[in-house]
Amino acid sequence: MTLTTLAASETAASSFNTVMDHVAQGFEALGALILVIGVLWSFVLALLALRQPVPPKQAYKVLRQAFGGTLLLALEILVAADLIRTVAVSPTLDNVLVLGLIVLIRTFLSFSLEVEIEGVLPWRRPLASGLGPIKQATQTALGPDRRLARQGSGTRVQRFYLTRRRAASRPGSSPTPGELHPSATS
Repeated sequence: MTLTTLAASETAASSFNTVMDHVAQGFEALGALILVIGVLWSFVLALLALRQPVPPKQAYKVLRQAFGGTLLLALEILVAADLIRTVAVSPTLDNVLVLGLIVLIRTFLSFSLEVEIEGVLPWRRPLASGLGPIKQATQTALGPDRRLARQGSGTRVQRFYLTRRRAASRPGSSPTPGELHPSATS
């Protein structure tokens, strides 16, 4: 009986490792797909920016912002694939050390890319920028008449925080009861 139980547990562990390996491969494929789509989208945005009445340097900036945001997203997904593969499939000390090195390198790359895209160190950036690099590049490429996020639109929570920011910027003013809770705004 114990031999049968041992064989069944080895089969279950083997099938779990196989499933987790496939999950990790799925994350890697998703990361590669994001890179391919991101490159194509970056060039489309750059071409749209070239059609706008702005200097050509703006199109280059749009290309860099969009592709940089794509790289950041793909790096995060590839780190997740490495984590799954190392922790779930083969958690040996050597694999964990290699994973630590990979995560350290990818974190440095992500930090460097973010500084390159934003042009400022994270602790010098305004607290609430509101736009990610890809969305910002898309809005720049589409031009002022076709912005994705127009003023006056947004969710109740977005309008709530905008109202609070406006109220806080007025000297000597206090928020109204409708400005104190997001559900109170329409």
